[in-house]
Amino acid sequence: MEAGSLSSKKTGAPKPSWASGSGSHVGDAILKYGLAGLAVGVLVLIAYFFVRLIVEAEPALSQVGVIDFVFGDSWVPSQGDYGALPLLVGTLITSVIALIVGVPVAIATALYITELCPKRFRGPLTVVVDLLAAVPSVVYGLWGIFFLAPKLEPAEKWFSETFAFLPLVDPDKVSIPNYFVAGVILAIMIVPIVSAISREVISTVPAEQKEGALALGATRWEMLRMAVLPYSRAGIAGASMLGLGRAIGETIAVVIVIGNAAVIGSTIFSQGYTLAAVIANEFGEAASDPLHRAALIACGLLLFILTLIVNAIARYFVNKAEEGQASRVPAGMAG
Repeated sequence: MEAGSLSSKKTGAPKPSWASGSGSHVGDAILKYGLAGLAVGVLVLIAYFFVRLIVEAEPALSQVGVIDFVFGDSWVPSQGDYGALPLLVGTLITSVIALIVGVPVAIATALYITELCPKRFRGPLTVVVDLLAAVPSVVYGLWGIFFLAPKLEPAEKWFSETFAFLPLVDPDKVSIPNYFVAGVILAIMIVPIVSAISREVISTVPAEQKEGALALGATRWEMLRMAVLPYSRAGIAGASMLGLGRAIGETIAVVIVIGNAAVIGSTIFSQGYTLAAVIANEFGEAASDPLHRAALIACGLLLFILTLIVNAIARYFVNKAEEGQASRVPAGMAG
């Protein structure tokens, strides 16, 4: 009897409020609309930034002209010349160098830590790589100009003399600092973020795929090439584009190592300038010149648009990689 009464009490006990249907629906609605509000708020904030930059940059854009500002090759504020093309070219050259140098190193690091490194060393090595992101930008810049640049100068001269037939290479135009040194510094700075994201993506590869490749006689490298990298392609592409966005917006380190010459360098070993660097260098002195200040804000607008374009390209490549991965799944299942 006691057991029956206990069971009846248990079955008849009221459910807690959080487990009731109405309460759960209310919680779902709050979560749904709350997250939607946060997402809309982010979009509104981005739109506000964009509109505000346009308003602040309008005096320079209206006086110089949008086309002349973007494609003009003379940046001399003392003469009223505001052509941002040298700054845009410097931004793109240094960012591309960072992508070419840094992304393979970051992916190789992620592959080694995830797939090849002994387990007892994975934790310490991961911490060491991630600590690169904690180093201040100014430290990278000072290290680059006082240590890295002098060490690279002989190699740059040898490369320019040996491969003088290549475009953007001239043995008579090697200077310190230059685009290449800035690109290498940026490459080191983007390694932690690209490596961390790639590491997380690679760790999600199903063990069955890797074991199946090894069971079919593949070597460790073939397993990585056929099973791990194709599965992780979308995430690695996204990580690379995030690293590119990081390189485009870097300021202090680039200011120190690029040379701050507002001209389009004829080689990758020439001095140059970037959009972020010119804003950091000249914004203080532009306080007394409204046109100069507006031109610098227009540089920020151009940098903002460039970042949006990079993100759009990243989204495109990630989608293409995901579509390619999805299209390979049925074939593998059929096989």
